[in-house]
Amino acid sequence: MTPVTLVAPPPIPRAAGSLPLLGHAIQLWHDNLAFIASLRGRYGPLVEITLQPGTRTLVVQDPALIRTMLTELAPTLDKGRFFDKMGQLLGESVVTVAGQNHVRKRRQLQPAFGRREIAGYVDVMRGQVTEAVDSWRPGQLLDVRETMIKLSLGMLTQTIFSGSLDADTFRRLRQDIVVVMDSVGVRIMLPDWVERLPLPFNRRFTRARDAVHATISKAVADLRSTGHDTGDMLSMMLRAEDEATGLPLTDQQICSEILTLALAGTENTATVLAWTLYELARHPDIETRVLAELHEVLGDRPVTFDDITRLPYLNRVITEILRLHHTGWIVTRRTLAETRLGQWTLPAGTDLAYCQHALHRDPDYYPRPLTFDPDRWLDEKQKPPPGGFIPWGAGKHKCIGDRFAMTELVTGLSTILRRVRLRLAPGQIVRPVGRATVRPGKMMMTVRER
Repeated sequence: MTPVTLVAPPPIPRAAGSLPLLGHAIQLWHDNLAFIASLRGRYGPLVEITLQPGTRTLVVQDPALIRTMLTELAPTLDKGRFFDKMGQLLGESVVTVAGQNHVRKRRQLQPAFGRREIAGYVDVMRGQVTEAVDSWRPGQLLDVRETMIKLSLGMLTQTIFSGSLDADTFRRLRQDIVVVMDSVGVRIMLPDWVERLPLPFNRRFTRARDAVHATISKAVADLRSTGHDTGDMLSMMLRAEDEATGLPLTDQQICSEILTLALAGTENTATVLAWTLYELARHPDIETRVLAELHEVLGDRPVTFDDITRLPYLNRVITEILRLHHTGWIVTRRTLAETRLGQWTLPAGTDLAYCQHALHRDPDYYPRPLTFDPDRWLDEKQKPPPGGFIPWGAGKHKCIGDRFAMTELVTGLSTILRRVRLRLAPGQIVRPVGRATVRPGKMMMTVRER
C-alpha cells in the first residue's frame, strides 16, 4: 500500500512595511487604494496585513476563495473590523450583525424592498431628480459629488420619511452624514488606540454621530406619536415585529436600521451617479447610445418602474461603473471557530478582508481593466470567473437594497441625461479616494442644455 504524503499548504506571506504600534497604517493613510491594489500583483491568494497591532488580517485575493468566504463559510463568520467600526455609529443593524441576528433583521426589513413597494417609490424618486435638475442653470459649475449626495439623500428621505424633514434638518443631516462616513474610513485604517485620543477628528465624529442619531430618533418619535401610516419605509418598520420577542421594534432598533439605509443609500448611490456622469462626459459616443436607447424606449414620457429592465444598454453602463468604480475598498469578516479556507486552516479570531475595487480592476480577470467599456459584458470571453464580480456582495449577506439602488440609479440617470449635459473642463481627470467607501475626488462639471 502506497503511503499518503500530506503536502503542507504554502505559508501565507506578510505584506512588507508593517511597523510596531501602527501596523500598515502609514501605507493605508498615504494611499489605501494603491496599497491594497499592490497586494494583488506581489502576493498570492492570501496575504497578511496589520490593521490593528496584535491581530492579523488576511486579505483574500482569489475570486474562488472570496466566493467561498461569502457563501459556504458565511454561517461560521462574524462581520469583522469594518463592521465593528460601522457599529459604533449604527448599533445593531442588518449591516453590522451576523448569524441568526442578521437573518431575523433581514426578514423584518424585506417587505420594504418588495417589488410593489419599490415600484411605488419611483414617482417619488423621479420627482426629487426633476426638482434638482430644475434648479440647475446653463453654465453653472456643479460640485457633482456634493450634488449627487444631496440628490440621493433627497430621494431616500422622501421614501423613508415622506418628506417630513424640513430644509434646515435635511441640510444638517447631509453634512453630518459626510463627516461620519469620512471618520469611519479613518478609523478602519488606524489602530484603535487613536480613537481614544482627544483629537479634533474624534470630536467631529462624536458630534456628527450624535447629531445624526438625534435627527433620526426625532423623526421616528414624531411619526410614532401621530399614529399615521404614511406609506413610507418608516411606517412599515413601525408595524414590524421583533421575531425574538413578538413585540414591535423599539425606537432604537428602528433608528439603527434607518441609519443603515441613510448611510448606504446616500454614499453609494451618490458615488455611482457621479462616476456615471463623469464617464459619460468623457465618452460622448457611449452617452449618445444611452440617449438613443432612452428615446427609443421612453419617447417623451417619464421613466417608470417597468422601464428599469427595459433599458439594457443603460444597465450595462451602470454595471461597468460598478466594476471600474466600485465603492468598496475593504469588506471584512472574522472567523468564529477554526475555519478551512482553500488549503489553509485558520484559527478562530482571524480577520479576513477583500477589496472589490481592486478585484474588479485586476487585469487577470478583466482585459483592459481601466477602460470604460459597457459592451465587455456582452463578450463571454471577457466575463470574470465566479467571485470575480461581486458588486452587491454574495451569499446571505448580499446587499438587501440592490434592487432599490438600481431603481434609484436608472430613474436618476434617465431623468438627468434627457434634461441636461454635464461637461468636464478639458483635460480634467478625477481620481478615486478611499474613505469608508471609494468615492470620486473633486469633480466639477458645467451644466449645458440638452
